[in-house]
Amino acid sequence: MLLLSALLELGAYCAGLTVQAKLGALGVMLMITVAVGVRARHKLLTAVAGFALVVLMLRPGA
Repeated sequence: MLLLSALLELGAYCAGLTVQAKLGALGVMLMITVAVGVRARHKLLTAVAGFALVVLMLRPGA
């Protein structure tokens, strides 16, 4: 159980570094918005922020 938790946190840390390196502060803000939407069980907020994050991360040349 501890190993699973550690692996999930490592994955979240790596995802955060990747998003911050590519998008900067906007990426961090979108990740926080997704986390808040999930925690608050607000489906529309989570979906819109997640969609925006994916679209921005998939942009070529950014």
